[in-house]
This record gives sequence, C-alpha cells and structure tokens, in this order.
Amino acid sequence: MFRRVVRQSKFRHVFGQAVKNDQCYDDIRVSRVTWDSAFCAVNPKFVAIIVEASGGGAFLVLPLYKTGRIDKSYPTVCGHTGPVLDIDWCPHNDQVIASGSEDCTIMVWQIPENGLVTSMSEPVVVLEGHSKRVGIISWHPTARNVLLSAGEQQPLYFYCYFHRLYIAGQSIVSQK
Repeated sequence: MFRRVVRQSKFRHVFGQAVKNDQCYDDIRVSRVTWDSAFCAVNPKFVAIIVEASGGGAFLVLPLYKTGRIDKSYPTVCGHTGPVLDIDWCPHNDQVIASGSEDCTIMVWQIPENGLVTSMSEPVVVLEGHSKRVGIISWHPTARNVLLSAGEQQPLYFYCYFHRLYIAGQSIVSQK
C-alpha cells in the first residue's frame, strides 16, 4: 500500500504579488514603544497609526484613499502627555476613535468627515481612573458607547455612555 510522506498543500500554486509604491503608505515613523497591542487600527474610511512624537503620544489618521509618501508634517492627533499604547475605532461611528496611553488616560476623539486638515489636540472626552498605564482598549461590538480598558493593574474598567461602571475605586470622568 502506497502512503505519502509529505502532505500536499491546497495552496501550493497560490502566489502573492506586491502592490506598487503608489498604493502603499510610505515614510511613517511608527512608534517604538513596546506593548502587547497593534500599532494601527482600520475602519471603512480611515487607517490610524501610532507614531513617534516628542512631548507625548500621537497617532496619524489617514483616509484610506490617501496612499503614497506621508509627509513628516502631516497633521496628527496629539493630546496625551505619554506615549499612546493602543487605539480602537468605534464600530458604530466611523469618525470616533479612542486612544489609551502611558499617562493613565483614555481619550475619545471625533475625527472630521474628510480627515485631518490640522493637528487635533482637544478630545471629546477624557476618561480617567487608571493608576498605571492603559495598554488595551476595546469598544463593545454591539452596544453603543461601551468601552473596555485594561492596563498594568488588576481591574478592568468599563465605560458606559462615558460614565464608568467601576470595579474598584470611584468613577472619575471629565468632559471637554
């Protein structure tokens, strides 16, 4: 009875093709801060990328159709005093993004319909309560305005309609 030693793959004749440079994002200074999260987030309109910034944390918000070389003076979203560790787009509104940072805060941003024209430094809401850096944030996939955050400390924090349902400590939310 004949038996194969090597299993043949269904994908042995599938080959990828690199896209052209005009269809890529080029010359972006991606953050070197180490944390267990992604450095970018994408929704149907924008791609957000955490970048190196002096004096705090920042991230780029690029329209999906704007590819090619990104100028170093391109507008950023910069409001944190520490490096940004995680970003996440709201699944219910393509203009809303949340960012968590080493400065122990979460900021919720409203991005203009056509993207950034100038740098943005004023968030819609600042969510405070963590005593150590905020490393992971995630929107609830079906409930509106429900955000989960976690960091180096034990409790997970849930923000519902931007009022924290707290597990430990008291709720501290400031709107700008």
